[in-house]
Amino acid sequence: QNEKELQDVVKQQEEKMLQLIDKSGEVVRLKAEVFELKRLLQRAETEAKVLREEMRGKEHQVDTTYVQERIMLRWEVDKLRLLLVEREGENMRLTGEY
Repeated sequence: QNEKELQDVVKQQEEKMLQLIDKSGEVVRLKAEVFELKRLLQRAETEAKVLREEMRGKEHQVDTTYVQERIMLRWEVDKLRLLLVEREGENMRLTGEY
């Protein structure tokens, strides 16, 4: 009787562990999705900012090649800023460890 109860308890624990593993995998996937969505939002905001700047004061003709180039440059600046912040954080973490 006790052995049967013990087996049932062990089986329940294994099921709970598998559920937790599934949930943690889902959390990791969702975090990656949130990161990607934030990146896309930042890109869209950058593009909108450049377009607003270009459209300000201009009613008719806009050089689309120039605007696209500015957008690409702004994306690159934003990407480099993000990398800098990440590196600074990594350096602070490493400095704190030693």
